Amino acid sequence: MSGPVEEWGADLYGDPCGECGFEWSSGPWEAVRVVGELPVRFAQVLAGCTGRERCAELAWGPAAYVGHVGDNLRIWAERLAGAWLSGEVEVGGYDPDLLARARGYEGLALSGALWSLERAVADWRESAVSALRAGVVLRHAARGAQRAEDVVLNNAHDGHHHVWDVGRVVGREVPRGRSRGRVAGR
Repeated sequence: MSGPVEEWGADLYGDPCGECGFEWSSGPWEAVRVVGELPVRFAQVLAGCTGRERCAELAWGPAAYVGHVGDNLRIWAERLAGAWLSGEVEVGGYDPDLLARARGYEGLALSGALWSLERAVADWRESAVSALRAGVVLRHAARGAQRAEDVVLNNAHDGHHHVWDVGRVVGREVPRGRSRGRVAGR
């Protein structure tokens, strides 16, 4: 691994995140809880929506964001599992926009994306908890050393932030920070 280390996490977004209010300092076990709640939170925000709504400020529609979050969790679950199952710790980056095109996010059915997200969250949780307990440290090609705690927090932020993004797309207020309540109506 050579070259400068890519900025990410709280260094990139702030603590709390300047947009969605995610609190990086809340710790990895709180982050596991946040990820576990993503299917319900997305379903609440998207109740009565088609998933094809658009917002000029954002690149993707709601179903695409749900698809992205599911894929991101699946990718990181696989990477963490490789480390805690076999000691493989070298990981590379991926381009989410290229993956979106390859997977056809804009054509995803919202119901299918939500179904897939539920399954991705279950696999991610198993892998993340095992990686946390094993003290996994990945070596990312652009970000350098990433402890399981770092990965879990980054994944939780991604999901939490995209629930907030989807709320903006469909015109529903999503409380910033740690939200345990309902999403406000239109």
